[in-house]
Amino acid sequence: MKEFWNARYNTESYAYGKNPNQYFKDQIDLLPPGKILLAAEGEGRNAVYAASLGWDVFAYDFSEKAYQKAMALAREKQVEINYQIASLSDLTFADAFFDVIGLIYVHFPDSIRTSNHQKLSSLLKKRGRIILEAFSTNHPQYQKINPRVGGPKMPTQLYSEEKLRTDFEGFEFTQLKEEKITLEEGTFHNGITTVMRMHALK
Repeated sequence: MKEFWNARYNTESYAYGKNPNQYFKDQIDLLPPGKILLAAEGEGRNAVYAASLGWDVFAYDFSEKAYQKAMALAREKQVEINYQIASLSDLTFADAFFDVIGLIYVHFPDSIRTSNHQKLSSLLKKRGRIILEAFSTNHPQYQKINPRVGGPKMPTQLYSEEKLRTDFEGFEFTQLKEEKITLEEGTFHNGITTVMRMHALK
């Protein structure tokens, strides 16, 4: 899997663009800066945007090429980000360290989804927030019509309201719903599909 992502990011252009995800931007724009973790952050578009707003930004991804692109984007935008080449299991942050965790198209398969979401939740302060956008279980019908919309091809990596309510039990959901949207993100997220959008407080 690392080889797949290194190959995807091994281009001069940014696979999903340099601009932040629209939902992430809409939500983070409303919050006072603090400490934020961007999981599986890829080429850094969301981390760099958060840093531009004054957030203390931490991010990780297991792709070396992703790291290189993210750091180049941070230099271009003249911001600082703390970015690790790592997987979730490698992180050594203390519990209750972050004010916000961003999960933007982070698709854990069902076999590890709940445990990974719970580990991420443990890193969040009380009343901290999770901002999530990910392809929903209805995504394949749109992907079949338009492969350019991207996303996982394995149904076990797609999300539903039920899955997210289970994983983040005890959270207060200010938003949790499936939405039909048009993606315009770089080369690999283009077209109409359905996503889950979640903003939840611990």
